[in-house]
Amino acid sequence: MVRSQNRDMYDTLHRGFRWAVPTQFNIAEACSRRWARAPDAGQRIAVLADGPGQQARAHSYAELQQQANRLSHALAGLGVKRGDFVAIVLPQRFETAVAYMAVLQMGAVAMPLSTLFGPEALEFRLNDSATAVLICDDASIVAVQSIRGSCEALRHVIGVGDSSRGDAGGGAAQMADLDYGAITAGQPPQYTPVGTAADDPAVLIYTSGTTGNPKGALIPHRALIGNLTGFICSQNWFGFDPRATGPLPDLPEPRTPSVFWSPADWSWTGGLMDALLPSLYFGRPIVAWNGRFSAQTAFELLQKYEVTHTFLFPTALKAMMKAYPQPRKFFKLKLQAIMSAGEAVGDAVFAYCQQQLGVTVNEMFGQTEVNYIVGNCSIFWPPKPGSMGKGYPGHRVAVIDEAGRECPADTVGEVAIHRLDVQGQPDPIFFLGYWKNEAGTRVKYTGDWCRTGDLATRDADGYLWYQGRADDMFKAAGYRIGPGEIENCLIKHPAVANAAVVPKPDAERGALVKAYVVLTPEARATLGDGSALVAELQHHVRGKLAPYEYPKEIEFIEALPMTTTGKVQRRVLRLREEERARRAGVLPAA
Repeated sequence: MVRSQNRDMYDTLHRGFRWAVPTQFNIAEACSRRWARAPDAGQRIAVLADGPGQQARAHSYAELQQQANRLSHALAGLGVKRGDFVAIVLPQRFETAVAYMAVLQMGAVAMPLSTLFGPEALEFRLNDSATAVLICDDASIVAVQSIRGSCEALRHVIGVGDSSRGDAGGGAAQMADLDYGAITAGQPPQYTPVGTAADDPAVLIYTSGTTGNPKGALIPHRALIGNLTGFICSQNWFGFDPRATGPLPDLPEPRTPSVFWSPADWSWTGGLMDALLPSLYFGRPIVAWNGRFSAQTAFELLQKYEVTHTFLFPTALKAMMKAYPQPRKFFKLKLQAIMSAGEAVGDAVFAYCQQQLGVTVNEMFGQTEVNYIVGNCSIFWPPKPGSMGKGYPGHRVAVIDEAGRECPADTVGEVAIHRLDVQGQPDPIFFLGYWKNEAGTRVKYTGDWCRTGDLATRDADGYLWYQGRADDMFKAAGYRIGPGEIENCLIKHPAVANAAVVPKPDAERGALVKAYVVLTPEARATLGDGSALVAELQHHVRGKLAPYEYPKEIEFIEALPMTTTGKVQRRVLRLREEERARRAGVLPAA
């Protein structure tokens, strides 16, 4: 296990860091082709594929590159050329990594789409991007086929067979226009890649669209380089010698055996840019689990593959904490680092990771447009429980007001990142802009500051403290309420598995604090009418937070609405409360 160096090296790392971004850069070259040229390419493992009912298999970097070459030839035969979009609607599996490498080395643009998307979500993104080729498997083929008639630009659907069958067959391969196995089988294992500039587009990822339609963020190849300092810091140097003198992120050998796994979907930024691509960039194996998440499955995978580094969002960590309060009684773990993001971890989960998992969790913050910009690195600067951390080396991050001025310490403002780093050089992390949405791109910036839409305070030591999304904050009885602190407090109660706090419209006070609470199975079994537990939870919060913060109303719910990225959709609950208020006459009819 990597232990803290017992010294704060943040200022040294941050002030001394300089970017080295080549003019020509391609993600597929950096993540696959260069490892495939190495003498040990046939033995160096790239992807450890596993899933319910399927035989686990290890795929080497040599195999990854050969399969990517075959798919590139097949895509070229379908008319895919430089700059074209190719939709990848695949879960965690070996073919997903192949698809990204194949598309990117062609100079085309990968468009990841979640297998959880319904027909409407798929239809909007495919039509907005005018994507002509799509790759999917059994998880999404039915949804894809249901909208074929509404997607005029979509010419070819490639179906990847069910690997659990041990052959190329399966529903998707039969239902799609083309069978992935058939169109790649006869293709040459060599391919001459297309040279790309670092500024060329690589990935089109649609944001969640909390207001209006989702926006397509166009990500350049160089953005991967911009991600790497945050990744290597949040993963406690990812098994490399933290005393190495080589420049970040090109760390030299020697290295220790390291294996990465995360339940994060490879179709969104957290799974793609925080897990799959950086793992491959550093030549390490990543576990591809093609199955549902559960606390038990998570611990079993951590043990089976001797996972050393992981990204677990707070929702997952909460579930693991509740299911296995003392996991080392049941599992042998070799964790060296845990990164968490998406929501504030909270001190209860923070303490669990330290005491029960043996790792100080490194919280991280970023978003699709500018990812991996803030966080912690427990081996080189001390995390503060509940803090987002500090700007990672290479990034100039601040909390700003509406006018774009940096806020004083302990003042709530919006997290923003400057186009230039502390050395005055361009930061490679930035997206190119929103696809076909220049107005949306302009609104994202105030001068050279790129706004994130997330609120935080900065303390006297430079640590950022998350206060929620700008649209999650609300006022109740004149007090400004951030849901995160209240939710964290509720989670500490043994009966609570998860919680979300939203405003409930109130005629007198404007809004009341309302909590939606998911109970543990044990608490549900003894709930009764729930009144006693409601009073107990309210007392629990009142005893720990300000009086105005305790939830005046608590509603028990089977599950919270979640995004495909594992974030709680407070907006859904907030709209539910507003609709109820309209029906009750508290709010005027819409």
